[in-house]
Amino acid sequence: MADAPRTVLISGCSSGIGLELAVQLAHDHRQRYQVVATMRDLRKKGALEAAAGEALGQTLTVAQLDVCSDESVAQCLSCIQGGEVDVLVNNAGVGLVGPLEGLSLAAMQNVFDTNFFGAVRLVRAVLPGMKKRRKGHIVVVSSVMGLQGVVFNEVYAASKFALEGFFESLAVQLLQFNIFITLVEPGPVVTDFEGKLLEQVSTADFPDTDPDTLHYFRDFYLPASRELFRSVGQSPQDVARTNARYTPLAALKAVDPSGSLYVRTSHRLLFRWTRFLNLGLRCLACGCLRIRIWPR
Repeated sequence: MADAPRTVLISGCSSGIGLELAVQLAHDHRQRYQVVATMRDLRKKGALEAAAGEALGQTLTVAQLDVCSDESVAQCLSCIQGGEVDVLVNNAGVGLVGPLEGLSLAAMQNVFDTNFFGAVRLVRAVLPGMKKRRKGHIVVVSSVMGLQGVVFNEVYAASKFALEGFFESLAVQLLQFNIFITLVEPGPVVTDFEGKLLEQVSTADFPDTDPDTLHYFRDFYLPASRELFRSVGQSPQDVARTNARYTPLAALKAVDPSGSLYVRTSHRLLFRWTRFLNLGLRCLACGCLRIRIWPR
């Protein structure tokens, strides 16, 4: 007798990683999953429903979920048969890029409310059932920026660092209940969301920011960021593991745990060695640059 399909709840499915994952699981030829694909604004469900095709209403259901609302989380879970979630995928998130002085505290708090507390809220809701059944899997879409900071992404990186610490700590306890946690740490992911974000910040005013910092942001960071996405960006379909082409910079923290080597190297690449940075990104993209870094 075949096992009953596992219920998979995924947040942030209106586009990008969440959409691709929901569709992939719903189209599993062995039909091992019953996918509840959620999003905050159901007016954006068109792309998901089109991609789901015949799976819509069969192995995939679309539901409203605002991870920043206790009431929305409770309402969503009440619509799941038995209220049991076997696999939770915390994918909903927002970005924030720009000079720190030009960002409001409200915008920073929104990033943490969604990226960190939204994930915590969902885990708190499904964990009692998983513990009772003594089985479950929690997948967290983190980021390479949860492993290392990136200039002009301070708040977003901080929210991902918070996710890493929270779920690494929780994972130790949950092993006692046969519940497993997976942290997915992709590099740059090419989505409409990222493209629109970079377009918006390129023309933003960023009040209270000094001219030098605006110059560094607009004339150094933004061009380098566009080249990074163009050269080594992953598609949402690829996000099953960290982008291997991004490994050389990430490895610098392993080589020098103090973090000084990573900070100095990143600074020089962005502000002094711009041509070398662009050349290196192109080589990484085509695979002609082979870098092997060994811990000392």
